[in-house]
Amino acid sequence: MNGSHATVSGATIPLVRRFPALASVPRAHLGRFPTPLQYVEPLAPGLWFKREDLAAEPLGGNKVRALEFLLGGVRPGDLVVTVGAAGSTHALATALYARRLGARVRVFRWPQELNDVARHVSERIALETGEVTMRGGVISSYLSAFVARLRGARWIAAGGSTPLGILGQVNAALELAEQVREGLMPRPDRLVVPLGTGGTAAGLALGLAIAPLNLEVIGVRVVPRVIANQAHLRRLIAATARLLERLTDGRVPRPGKSRIRILHGFYGGAYGRVTNAGDEVARECLEHTGLAIDPTYGAKALAAAVALSREQGGTTLFWLSFDARWMQRSEKGRASDAAGRE
Repeated sequence: MNGSHATVSGATIPLVRRFPALASVPRAHLGRFPTPLQYVEPLAPGLWFKREDLAAEPLGGNKVRALEFLLGGVRPGDLVVTVGAAGSTHALATALYARRLGARVRVFRWPQELNDVARHVSERIALETGEVTMRGGVISSYLSAFVARLRGARWIAAGGSTPLGILGQVNAALELAEQVREGLMPRPDRLVVPLGTGGTAAGLALGLAIAPLNLEVIGVRVVPRVIANQAHLRRLIAATARLLERLTDGRVPRPGKSRIRILHGFYGGAYGRVTNAGDEVARECLEHTGLAIDPTYGAKALAAAVALSREQGGTTLFWLSFDARWMQRSEKGRASDAAGRE
């Protein structure tokens, strides 16, 4: 099964099959779901990837699922506003897909410690939005976005981590449960996901409780602790469950406290900082699978997933949330252009 892919098809997303009332919620059809599963034994025994990087074209990643709901109903000419760090993949995905829907986009960003991948993302955001300068710090970026919202812009929160956006990740968990029932992978003992603004981890935990699929969600912190913590995750889960209950007029189960764990030891001390453990496992992953892993989010979480697989055994599912394909295509294009000029 080494390197093999597995998927299952369906015309209606699992979230709507589970809650038919949600069919009336506006949704932009951006993604290609379900995303496949891949067994990657060379990195660690029992390790699988959920290939969220293949969620859409030309840019996949976990943000696509949230944006399907957050950009639902956006019309040509609308102004969409979001915020994020200089190399925010959320900001890039928002800019790209809002523009595809015909909207105008403003991204208010603040500086960060830039690794090579974050630098590529930052440059692509500038290309998509025409904005090449930062707006100062976090507070000034939010103030600028707030003014735009007062003037009628469609607001997309940092990371897309609002109850409406988190519905996309609830759907992802229900999708995974269907894939496990279809026998496309063994039932995981744990699911490992990067933990930033928390929307992906919160939605997965809630969706697995709804499915139900009994496994532990492990969030690997990649941002300061003031953002990524249990209290914040619990608030996101509770708010999303309440939204579902309002939309469906039914009771939604919540995950127990034992179903969510946060690992803090892989952070590295700063957002975007490359860690030795992450850098090593990213090199191994590229060598054995050909998959590039970003150092800001994915490499830190993958290092945790590999360590857990080796230490605890069983089946570990790593949530591959970053799409490196567009960056690799850009690098090949630049190399080709350079060769043509020689």
